[in-house]
Amino acid sequence: MYYFIGIKGSGMASLATILYDLGYDVAGSDIDKYIFIEDELRKRGIPIYSFDKNNIKDGYDVIIGNAFDETNEEVKAAKDNPNVVTHTYYDFLGKLMDKYISIGIAGTHGKTTTTGMAYHLFKDYDKTSVLIGDGTGHAVEDSKYFISETCEYQDHFLHYYPTYAVINNIEMDHVDYFKSMEQYEKSFETFANQVKDTVVVWGDDPHLPHLNYTTRVLKFGTGEHNDVQARNVINNDHGLSFDVYIHNELFGHFALPFYGMHMLYNSLAVITLGYLENMRADYIQQRLSTFDGVKRRYTVKEVGNNIYVDDYAHHPTAIRYVIEATRSRYPGREIVAIFQPDRFSRGLRFAKEFAEAMDLADHPFLVHFPENAKKEPGIDIDIYEIAQYIPRAHVIHEDEEAVKLLAQYDHVVYLFMSSKDIYKLEDMVIDYKAQ
Repeated sequence: MYYFIGIKGSGMASLATILYDLGYDVAGSDIDKYIFIEDELRKRGIPIYSFDKNNIKDGYDVIIGNAFDETNEEVKAAKDNPNVVTHTYYDFLGKLMDKYISIGIAGTHGKTTTTGMAYHLFKDYDKTSVLIGDGTGHAVEDSKYFISETCEYQDHFLHYYPTYAVINNIEMDHVDYFKSMEQYEKSFETFANQVKDTVVVWGDDPHLPHLNYTTRVLKFGTGEHNDVQARNVINNDHGLSFDVYIHNELFGHFALPFYGMHMLYNSLAVITLGYLENMRADYIQQRLSTFDGVKRRYTVKEVGNNIYVDDYAHHPTAIRYVIEATRSRYPGREIVAIFQPDRFSRGLRFAKEFAEAMDLADHPFLVHFPENAKKEPGIDIDIYEIAQYIPRAHVIHEDEEAVKLLAQYDHVVYLFMSSKDIYKLEDMVIDYKAQ
């Protein structure tokens, strides 16, 4: 039995479903509150228990989520039991990846979407298993490839030694752990040099091209210095159209139903992976043209006269990407942007940047930090730390008063952005306007 402590975590749920798909007995525990990530677990009938030390049995392999330590009764019970084998999530995943041609997707922004896009490209090319950071995990026996989202938080990705890796970009984040840009860059440099074959990096990034690489590197982007270059780029409400040149030779033309320059870069990274595994350009075009995204990354609902978008954006740059992509995709529509921050340290460090990003919207709304936001030593702020820099923004709670305020708009695009469960507020607005 593989038992997961914190099974509703995004990576934990993905790993649990992978082991289930491979034929193992799987169960786990977590908080009782519903989290959308648990849906895939319940579809498979994987038991989810409340925390209780008596859940831990002799003979279990216990996988401990990154957020848990021995203050959790199950963690303590597992570590105190000589008949139980314990693993950290990242150590277990690292050993699992070593069994395949593995692809690690890293970078500050775009990991989840790029992982999903790469899986969509590879899954019909040959047997492929995948772990995506939206709670999605799929595995097939005798897979050739294993594609995994690999997060830099607390240097967890340094436990992985993939065959290939993508690094989409580097921008300071996770400031509760990384204390300087130099430290942040060094972690990515170390990860890149653990890659066994080739690391694929965004060559137009202000940081990535200057790292000290000891492994093979392919750079992608729009600049002429890149190994994989997009030329003749068109980015409008019809999607993206561009030619790809590899080492200055035409590889192929791509017309994809994606919006925004960040999706161009995600696509170039995945095209490069396909090239490394000898895929034809027409095959890559056909596969990518049918990719419809991943959970909570620009998930669109059209209801009545309005468009509702749920997105995981929780960094100022990600918010800017979402708003810019929306301007391309829905020209002429006003944007109502609703953002709820997740970490107090991130909110404090990037308060001005959050305000500047939200100022790109026609009607900005800031939602109070969630009640379960983790307290961080030495940081005592609220949403007004951000709101002070954008006085025109409305500050709201997740309540009926906020719903009525948001519901006054019509023929607009609503952008609900947060790593927390902001989608519940979205559903409340949709239901209210349907009355």
